[in-house]
Amino acid sequence: MSRPVLQQISYIAPAAPARRQSATGDEPYIRPEIGFTPKWFRTALGIDFGKKWHVDPAYRRETVIAMRNEIRKRFPGSKIGDVHKPDKPLDLLTGLYGGNFVAMIFGIPAIYAEDNWPTCAHQYLSDEEADKLEPPDLDTNPVYQDLNKQVDWIAKSEGQVLGHINWQGILNVAHRLRGEKLFYDMFDSPPRCKRVFDAIYYVMSEGCKRLYAKQKKTGVNIDFYTVSNCLVNMISPQQYEQYFLEYDVKFGKEFGALAIHNCAWNADPYIELYSKIDTLGYVDMGSNSDLERVRRMIPNARRAYMYTPMALANNSWEQVESDIRRIADQYGPCDLVIADIEADTPDEKIKNVLDLCKEISSRKETK
Repeated sequence: MSRPVLQQISYIAPAAPARRQSATGDEPYIRPEIGFTPKWFRTALGIDFGKKWHVDPAYRRETVIAMRNEIRKRFPGSKIGDVHKPDKPLDLLTGLYGGNFVAMIFGIPAIYAEDNWPTCAHQYLSDEEADKLEPPDLDTNPVYQDLNKQVDWIAKSEGQVLGHINWQGILNVAHRLRGEKLFYDMFDSPPRCKRVFDAIYYVMSEGCKRLYAKQKKTGVNIDFYTVSNCLVNMISPQQYEQYFLEYDVKFGKEFGALAIHNCAWNADPYIELYSKIDTLGYVDMGSNSDLERVRRMIPNARRAYMYTPMALANNSWEQVESDIRRIADQYGPCDLVIADIEADTPDEKIKNVLDLCKEISSRKETK
Protein backbone atom coordinates (compact mmCIF):
# COMPACT_ATOMS: atom_id res chain seq x y z
CA MET A 1 0.00 0.00 0.00
CA SER A 2 1.47 3.36 -1.04
CA ARG A 3 1.86 6.06 1.58
CA PRO A 4 -0.10 9.32 1.33
CA VAL A 5 1.60 12.07 -0.64
CA LEU A 6 3.27 14.74 1.51
CA GLN A 7 1.90 18.10 0.41
CA GLN A 8 3.66 21.45 0.34
CA ILE A 9 2.38 25.00 0.11
CA SER A 10 3.86 28.17 -1.28
CA TYR A 11 5.93 30.29 1.11
CA ILE A 12 7.31 33.78 0.54
CA ALA A 13 9.52 35.18 3.27
CA PRO A 14 9.92 38.98 3.39
CA ALA A 15 11.88 40.19 0.33
CA ALA A 16 12.69 36.61 -0.72
CA PRO A 17 11.85 34.70 -3.89
CA ALA A 18 8.99 32.23 -3.42
CA ARG A 19 9.83 28.87 -1.86
CA ARG A 20 7.73 26.04 -0.45
CA GLN A 21 7.05 24.71 3.05
CA SER A 22 5.23 21.69 4.45
CA ALA A 23 1.44 21.82 4.41
CA THR A 24 -0.36 21.51 7.72
CA GLY A 25 -3.48 19.83 6.32
CA ASP A 26 -5.87 22.57 7.40
CA GLU A 27 -5.20 25.04 4.59
CA PRO A 28 -8.17 27.10 3.38
CA TYR A 29 -9.81 26.20 0.08
CA ILE A 30 -8.06 29.06 -1.67
CA ARG A 31 -5.01 30.15 0.27
CA PRO A 32 -3.37 33.46 -0.67
CA GLU A 33 0.41 33.74 -0.54
CA ILE A 34 1.57 37.32 -1.03
CA GLY A 35 5.14 38.50 -1.58
CA PHE A 36 6.96 41.75 -2.25
CA THR A 37 10.18 42.53 -4.09
CA PRO A 38 13.25 43.90 -2.32
CA LYS A 39 12.49 47.18 -4.08
CA TRP A 40 9.09 47.33 -2.31
CA PHE A 41 10.85 47.13 1.06
CA ARG A 42 13.63 49.50 0.03
CA THR A 43 11.01 52.07 -0.98
CA ALA A 44 9.26 51.68 2.37
CA LEU A 45 12.23 51.24 4.70
CA GLY A 46 15.44 52.16 2.82
CA ILE A 47 16.96 48.68 3.29
CA ASP A 48 20.11 47.92 1.30
CA PHE A 49 19.84 44.43 -0.20
CA GLY A 50 23.39 44.44 -1.53
CA LYS A 51 26.16 42.00 -0.63
CA LYS A 52 26.02 42.75 3.11
CA TRP A 53 22.44 41.47 3.29
CA HIS A 54 23.60 38.08 1.97
CA VAL A 55 26.82 37.64 3.92
CA ASP A 56 25.99 39.22 7.30
CA PRO A 57 23.21 37.35 9.13
CA ALA A 58 23.16 39.87 11.98
CA TYR A 59 22.39 42.70 9.53
CA ARG A 60 19.88 40.49 7.76
CA ARG A 61 18.14 39.82 11.07
CA GLU A 62 17.70 43.55 11.70
CA THR A 63 16.13 44.00 8.29
CA VAL A 64 13.83 40.98 8.63
CA ILE A 65 12.46 42.40 11.89
CA ALA A 66 11.88 45.76 10.18
CA MET A 67 10.16 44.12 7.19
CA ARG A 68 7.90 42.00 9.37
CA ASN A 69 6.84 45.08 11.32
CA GLU A 70 6.10 46.96 8.09
CA ILE A 71 3.86 44.14 6.89
CA ARG A 72 2.06 44.02 10.24
CA LYS A 73 1.49 47.77 10.14
CA ARG A 74 0.12 47.84 6.60
CA PHE A 75 -1.73 44.50 6.61
CA PRO A 76 -2.85 43.96 10.22
CA GLY A 77 -4.00 40.45 11.05
CA SER A 78 -2.63 38.94 7.83
CA LYS A 79 -0.32 35.97 7.46
CA ILE A 80 1.83 37.57 4.78
CA GLY A 81 5.43 36.43 5.17
CA ASP A 82 4.42 34.35 8.22
CA VAL A 83 4.32 37.54 10.29
CA HIS A 84 1.56 36.02 12.44
CA LYS A 85 4.27 33.81 13.95
CA PRO A 86 6.63 34.98 16.75
CA ASP A 87 9.76 36.98 15.96
CA LYS A 88 11.93 34.26 17.44
CA PRO A 89 13.04 31.92 16.05
CA LEU A 90 13.27 33.89 12.81
CA ASP A 91 13.75 32.49 9.33
CA LEU A 92 17.09 34.03 8.37
CA LEU A 93 17.89 31.52 5.64
CA THR A 94 15.23 32.06 2.98
CA GLY A 95 16.33 34.60 0.38
CA LEU A 96 20.03 34.08 1.00
CA TYR A 97 21.91 34.39 -2.34
CA GLY A 98 18.61 34.67 -4.23
CA GLY A 99 18.45 31.93 -6.85
CA ASN A 100 22.18 31.89 -7.52
CA PHE A 101 23.56 29.65 -4.79
CA VAL A 102 24.35 26.57 -6.87
CA ALA A 103 25.80 28.60 -9.74
CA MET A 104 27.98 30.44 -7.22
CA ILE A 105 29.28 27.11 -5.90
CA PHE A 106 30.38 26.37 -9.47
CA GLY A 107 32.31 29.66 -9.54
CA ILE A 108 29.85 31.98 -11.29
CA PRO A 109 30.11 35.39 -9.54
CA ALA A 110 27.03 37.06 -8.08
CA ILE A 111 26.12 40.62 -9.02
CA TYR A 112 24.46 42.32 -6.07
CA ALA A 113 21.97 45.20 -6.09
CA GLU A 114 20.67 47.45 -3.34
CA ASP A 115 17.06 46.99 -4.43
CA ASN A 116 16.91 43.53 -5.98
CA TRP A 117 17.96 39.92 -5.63
CA PRO A 118 21.47 39.14 -6.88
CA THR A 119 21.94 37.93 -10.43
CA CYS A 120 24.68 35.81 -12.00
CA ALA A 121 27.50 37.16 -14.12
CA HIS A 122 27.40 35.91 -17.70
CA GLN A 123 30.59 33.90 -17.39
CA TYR A 124 29.63 30.72 -19.18
CA LEU A 125 31.51 27.44 -19.38
CA SER A 126 33.23 26.76 -22.68
CA ASP A 127 32.57 23.48 -24.49
CA GLU A 128 35.87 22.13 -23.18
CA GLU A 129 35.11 23.19 -19.60
CA ALA A 130 31.64 21.65 -19.77
CA ASP A 131 33.06 18.38 -21.10
CA LYS A 132 35.39 18.17 -18.08
CA LEU A 133 33.04 19.54 -15.43
CA GLU A 134 33.27 17.95 -11.99
CA PRO A 135 31.15 18.80 -8.94
CA PRO A 136 33.05 21.09 -6.54
CA ASP A 137 34.21 19.71 -3.20
CA LEU A 138 31.67 21.08 -0.74
CA ASP A 139 34.09 20.56 2.17
CA THR A 140 36.42 23.21 0.76
CA ASN A 141 34.13 25.29 -1.46
CA PRO A 142 34.14 28.87 -0.10
CA VAL A 143 30.52 29.58 -1.02
CA TYR A 144 29.21 26.44 0.65
CA GLN A 145 31.42 26.98 3.68
CA ASP A 146 30.05 30.52 4.01
CA LEU A 147 26.57 28.98 4.17
CA ASN A 148 27.76 26.65 6.93
CA LYS A 149 29.12 29.57 8.94
CA GLN A 150 25.88 31.49 8.57
CA VAL A 151 23.82 28.44 9.56
CA ASP A 152 25.94 28.09 12.71
CA TRP A 153 25.35 31.78 13.52
CA ILE A 154 21.60 31.42 12.97
CA ALA A 155 21.47 28.33 15.20
CA LYS A 156 23.20 30.24 18.00
CA SER A 157 21.04 33.34 17.54
CA GLU A 158 17.63 31.73 17.01
CA GLY A 159 17.93 28.26 18.53
CA GLN A 160 16.49 26.78 15.34
CA VAL A 161 17.53 27.13 11.70
CA LEU A 162 14.29 27.76 9.86
CA GLY A 163 13.92 28.35 6.15
CA HIS A 164 15.09 27.21 2.76
CA ILE A 165 17.92 27.79 0.32
CA ASN A 166 16.85 28.29 -3.29
CA TRP A 167 18.55 25.38 -5.05
CA GLN A 168 16.73 26.09 -8.32
CA GLY A 169 16.49 23.12 -10.73
CA ILE A 170 18.82 21.28 -13.07
CA LEU A 171 17.65 23.21 -16.14
CA ASN A 172 17.81 26.63 -14.47
CA VAL A 173 21.30 26.06 -13.07
CA ALA A 174 22.59 24.58 -16.33
CA HIS A 175 21.46 27.72 -18.13
CA ARG A 176 23.38 29.85 -15.63
CA LEU A 177 26.49 27.76 -16.36
CA ARG A 178 26.18 27.43 -20.15
CA GLY A 179 23.90 30.23 -21.33
CA GLU A 180 22.09 29.71 -24.61
CA LYS A 181 24.63 27.06 -25.66
CA LEU A 182 22.74 24.72 -23.35
CA PHE A 183 19.89 24.47 -25.84
CA TYR A 184 22.28 23.53 -28.64
CA ASP A 185 23.89 20.93 -26.37
CA MET A 186 20.56 19.15 -26.02
CA PHE A 187 20.53 18.52 -29.76
CA ASP A 188 24.25 18.22 -30.52
CA SER A 189 25.90 16.77 -27.42
CA PRO A 190 23.80 14.60 -25.10
CA PRO A 191 26.96 13.28 -23.36
CA ARG A 192 27.99 16.84 -22.48
CA CYS A 193 24.50 17.49 -21.11
CA LYS A 194 24.68 14.33 -19.02
CA ARG A 195 28.01 15.35 -17.51
CA VAL A 196 26.86 18.88 -16.67
CA PHE A 197 23.48 17.75 -15.31
CA ASP A 198 25.04 15.01 -13.18
CA ALA A 199 27.48 17.49 -11.64
CA ILE A 200 24.66 19.93 -10.87
CA TYR A 201 22.50 17.17 -9.41
CA TYR A 202 25.28 16.09 -7.05
CA VAL A 203 25.73 19.63 -5.70
CA MET A 204 21.99 20.21 -5.32
CA SER A 205 21.33 16.87 -3.66
CA GLU A 206 24.42 16.56 -1.47
CA GLY A 207 24.40 20.23 -0.51
CA CYS A 208 20.77 20.07 0.55
CA LYS A 209 21.22 16.83 2.49
CA ARG A 210 24.02 18.42 4.51
CA LEU A 211 21.94 21.54 5.18
CA TYR A 212 18.89 19.51 6.21
CA ALA A 213 21.08 17.49 8.59
CA LYS A 214 22.30 20.70 10.27
CA GLN A 215 18.75 22.01 10.48
CA LYS A 216 17.53 18.73 11.96
CA LYS A 217 20.04 19.08 14.80
CA THR A 218 18.23 22.30 15.76
CA GLY A 219 14.81 20.62 15.69
CA VAL A 220 13.81 21.54 12.13
CA ASN A 221 12.89 18.51 10.03
CA ILE A 222 12.27 19.08 6.30
CA ASP A 223 10.94 16.15 4.29
CA PHE A 224 10.68 17.47 0.73
CA TYR A 225 12.72 19.06 -2.04
CA THR A 226 11.78 21.97 -4.31
CA VAL A 227 12.87 22.24 -7.92
CA SER A 228 12.35 25.38 -9.97
CA ASN A 229 11.58 24.63 -13.60
CA CYS A 230 11.25 28.27 -14.62
CA LEU A 231 12.73 27.65 -18.09
CA VAL A 232 10.78 24.49 -18.89
CA ASN A 233 8.71 26.31 -21.53
CA MET A 234 11.93 26.80 -23.50
CA ILE A 235 12.24 23.06 -24.08
CA SER A 236 9.85 20.46 -25.44
CA PRO A 237 8.08 17.87 -23.30
CA GLN A 238 10.21 15.27 -25.05
CA GLN A 239 13.40 17.04 -23.96
CA TYR A 240 12.11 17.35 -20.40
CA GLU A 241 11.42 13.60 -20.38
CA GLN A 242 14.78 12.77 -21.98
CA TYR A 243 16.98 14.98 -19.82
CA PHE A 244 15.28 16.19 -16.63
CA LEU A 245 12.44 13.93 -15.50
CA GLU A 246 14.84 11.34 -14.06
CA TYR A 247 16.43 13.96 -11.79
CA ASP A 248 13.10 15.26 -10.55
CA VAL A 249 12.00 11.69 -9.78
CA LYS A 250 15.26 11.10 -7.86
CA PHE A 251 14.85 14.30 -5.84
CA GLY A 252 11.41 13.17 -4.75
CA LYS A 253 12.58 9.71 -3.76
CA GLU A 254 15.66 10.97 -1.92
CA PHE A 255 13.94 13.65 0.12
CA GLY A 256 10.47 12.18 0.64
CA ALA A 257 8.43 14.48 -1.59
CA LEU A 258 8.90 16.86 -4.51
CA ALA A 259 7.56 20.38 -5.07
CA ILE A 260 7.75 21.70 -8.64
CA HIS A 261 7.69 25.43 -9.39
CA ASN A 262 6.95 26.43 -13.00
CA CYS A 263 6.58 30.22 -12.68
CA ALA A 264 3.46 31.75 -14.21
CA TRP A 265 3.73 29.83 -17.49
CA ASN A 266 1.46 27.39 -19.29
CA ALA A 267 2.30 23.97 -17.84
CA ASP A 268 -0.06 21.96 -20.06
CA PRO A 269 2.64 20.22 -22.17
CA TYR A 270 4.38 18.87 -19.04
CA ILE A 271 1.47 17.87 -16.81
CA GLU A 272 1.26 14.28 -18.05
CA LEU A 273 4.95 13.81 -17.24
CA TYR A 274 4.63 15.49 -13.84
CA SER A 275 1.73 13.18 -13.05
CA LYS A 276 4.15 10.24 -13.28
CA ILE A 277 6.12 11.53 -10.26
CA ASP A 278 4.43 9.68 -7.43
CA THR A 279 6.10 11.81 -4.74
CA LEU A 280 4.78 15.07 -6.21
CA GLY A 281 3.38 17.12 -3.34
CA TYR A 282 3.12 20.57 -4.95
CA VAL A 283 2.92 22.03 -8.43
CA ASP A 284 2.28 25.58 -9.62
CA MET A 285 1.59 27.21 -12.96
CA GLY A 286 -0.04 30.24 -14.46
CA SER A 287 -1.78 31.85 -17.38
CA ASN A 288 -3.54 29.72 -19.98
CA SER A 289 -2.93 26.41 -18.22
CA ASP A 290 -5.89 24.01 -18.41
CA LEU A 291 -6.68 24.15 -14.72
CA GLU A 292 -9.48 21.57 -14.69
CA ARG A 293 -7.27 19.07 -16.53
CA VAL A 294 -4.48 19.60 -13.99
CA ARG A 295 -6.90 19.01 -11.12
CA ARG A 296 -7.97 15.74 -12.72
CA MET A 297 -4.45 14.53 -13.52
CA ILE A 298 -2.73 15.67 -10.32
CA PRO A 299 -5.39 15.26 -7.62
CA ASN A 300 -3.11 14.49 -4.67
CA ALA A 301 -0.59 17.34 -4.82
CA ARG A 302 -1.29 20.81 -3.50
CA ARG A 303 -1.81 22.97 -6.57
CA ALA A 304 -0.94 26.66 -6.79
CA TYR A 305 -1.75 29.34 -9.32
CA MET A 306 0.85 32.04 -9.98
CA TYR A 307 -1.18 35.21 -10.49
CA THR A 308 1.19 37.80 -11.89
CA PRO A 309 1.88 41.05 -10.03
CA MET A 310 1.32 42.88 -13.32
CA ALA A 311 -2.22 41.49 -13.54
CA LEU A 312 -2.91 42.58 -9.98
CA ALA A 313 -1.51 46.06 -10.56
CA ASN A 314 -2.96 46.75 -14.01
CA ASN A 315 -6.32 44.96 -14.12
CA SER A 316 -9.47 46.45 -12.73
CA TRP A 317 -10.66 45.02 -9.42
CA GLU A 318 -13.63 43.53 -11.24
CA GLN A 319 -11.28 41.59 -13.51
CA VAL A 320 -9.07 40.46 -10.62
CA GLU A 321 -12.10 39.24 -8.69
CA SER A 322 -13.43 37.38 -11.74
CA ASP A 323 -10.03 35.74 -12.27
CA ILE A 324 -9.75 34.58 -8.66
CA ARG A 325 -13.27 33.16 -8.59
CA ARG A 326 -12.56 31.27 -11.82
CA ILE A 327 -9.29 29.88 -10.41
CA ALA A 328 -11.08 28.70 -7.28
CA ASP A 329 -13.86 27.01 -9.27
CA GLN A 330 -11.60 25.29 -11.81
CA TYR A 331 -8.50 24.55 -9.75
CA GLY A 332 -9.27 24.56 -6.04
CA PRO A 333 -8.43 23.67 -3.44
CA CYS A 334 -5.25 25.57 -4.19
CA ASP A 335 -2.84 28.33 -3.28
CA LEU A 336 -3.14 31.70 -5.00
CA VAL A 337 0.41 33.02 -5.24
CA ILE A 338 0.98 36.70 -6.00
CA ALA A 339 4.72 37.24 -5.72
CA ASP A 340 7.08 40.08 -6.65
CA ILE A 341 4.60 42.87 -5.92
CA GLU A 342 6.05 46.33 -6.47
CA ALA A 343 5.44 49.57 -4.59
CA ASP A 344 3.01 50.97 -7.17
CA THR A 345 0.35 48.36 -6.28
CA PRO A 346 -2.12 49.87 -3.79
CA ASP A 347 -2.29 48.15 -0.41
CA GLU A 348 -6.08 48.26 -0.65
CA LYS A 349 -6.02 45.96 -3.67
CA ILE A 350 -3.95 43.41 -1.76
CA LYS A 351 -6.34 43.61 1.21
CA ASN A 352 -9.23 43.02 -1.18
CA VAL A 353 -7.52 39.85 -2.43
CA LEU A 354 -7.10 38.57 1.12
CA ASP A 355 -10.75 39.30 1.93
CA LEU A 356 -11.97 37.66 -1.29
CA CYS A 357 -9.98 34.49 -0.65
CA LYS A 358 -11.40 34.31 2.86
CA GLU A 359 -14.94 34.73 1.52
CA ILE A 360 -14.51 32.07 -1.19
CA SER A 361 -12.93 29.60 1.25
CA SER A 362 -15.70 30.11 3.79
CA ARG A 363 -18.35 29.48 1.16
CA LYS A 364 -16.61 26.42 -0.31
CA GLU A 365 -15.86 24.85 3.06
CA THR A 366 -19.45 25.15 4.35
CA LYS A 367 -20.99 23.38 1.34
